[in-house]
Amino acid sequence: MVPGLSLADARARLPDLGVTDHDPQADARFLERIADGCDRYTPMVALDPPDGLLLDISGCAHLLGGETALRDDLVTRLGRLGLEVLSALADTPDAAHALARYRPGGVAGVTLGALPVEALGLDGQDIVGLRRAGFRRLGDLEARPARLLAARFGEGASDRLRRIVGERDIRITPRRPEPALMLERRFAEPIGRTEGALAAIGELVGQAAVRMEEAHRGGRRFEAQLFRTDGLVRALRIETGLPVRDARVVMRLFDERLAALADPVDPGFGFDLVRLSVPMFEPLDPLQLPLEGGALAEGELAQLLDRLSTRLGRHRVRRLAPRDSHVPEQAAFAFPAIEGGPAGGWPALEAGEPPLRPTHLFDPPQPIEVMAGVPDGPPSRFRWRRELHEVTLAEGPERIGALWWRRADNAGLSRDYFRVEDGKGRRFWLFRLGLYGREAEQPAWYIHGLFA
Repeated sequence: MVPGLSLADARARLPDLGVTDHDPQADARFLERIADGCDRYTPMVALDPPDGLLLDISGCAHLLGGETALRDDLVTRLGRLGLEVLSALADTPDAAHALARYRPGGVAGVTLGALPVEALGLDGQDIVGLRRAGFRRLGDLEARPARLLAARFGEGASDRLRRIVGERDIRITPRRPEPALMLERRFAEPIGRTEGALAAIGELVGQAAVRMEEAHRGGRRFEAQLFRTDGLVRALRIETGLPVRDARVVMRLFDERLAALADPVDPGFGFDLVRLSVPMFEPLDPLQLPLEGGALAEGELAQLLDRLSTRLGRHRVRRLAPRDSHVPEQAAFAFPAIEGGPAGGWPALEAGEPPLRPTHLFDPPQPIEVMAGVPDGPPSRFRWRRELHEVTLAEGPERIGALWWRRADNAGLSRDYFRVEDGKGRRFWLFRLGLYGREAEQPAWYIHGLFA
């Protein structure tokens, strides 16, 4: 078997050959899962698609007895998953990338010059040109002035050579930013119960709370990672609307997250590493409660929102904030309550006056049949959902100008709004779309909302 062989020829050689469609998305997800497992060694993990990973183990190798021991442990764990691993250790990411693919297990500085010119990652025609010019190894190129290589094959080839041989060091960009605080606990014997792992998380949360209190900081996001011995990683993430450092509050949210999981955490053959990360710190000074207890009530509301968002999902619990727009359906927007952000700025109502806008808007507005005076008279009766409503009180019109830059559709027509009340005391918000005789020959009517 050689690359590029047709399927018919491959089946002729191996009649029992199994064939599966290539799924790049599934491969990418699998590579992400492997990267999750590599987080046990270092938080500095970068993807090298379609089939590679780069790990910056600076300052981490001593945890497993040195760089070689760390690499051997990683290769052994991946081998248990049935993967064939090509690995290398080097001072720079590009050197490790080249060694792993063209001299697996090589040592940087000794074998870099012996790597083939294919390690530059150039196009096939450029590689042929290098070989015809008599260049077989990277060592052959090092002996030549860099400007000659750049003139023939571009600055990219020269820069790539400098990065492989270590003359230029470009650090990796990890797929996750380094957290502000990270604590972990390793176990000589794997934990076979989820309760034990949760207790370990509680201990780490307590340690994190002490660190945050010393720094006068709090966290709004917490992530606990449970590393199984077979390489699978389960992550539990929680968020809070306000910065917190109370260990009891954080653990209550972790309990809520566990209870809300559709797929329970399976310890498998046990967890041998538990890690807690606080991605970001925010200032949190000691709280001075006012005499009326307003801050206490605000804190209890924030904790309630945190628990509901953790249990139901961050996008299930939302709050409204005003937006600077005169169009009613665009005058407010909803965002996850746990994100905090602007909540004030609503226009103040005059004492004793009814609200200008209803508490419930229809999206889109619902068409109705209306009897009204022309050209600008209020409605006297209307039919909605097969029911006829006699209007006893009406207030308006409130004219809302058209969006002049959207004349191609109904958004380019003016609206005349009326607050009306029928004989049963029910109050509605109606509007006439288009000015009679100027924007529309026969304006349409809609119901846009209901007052409480």
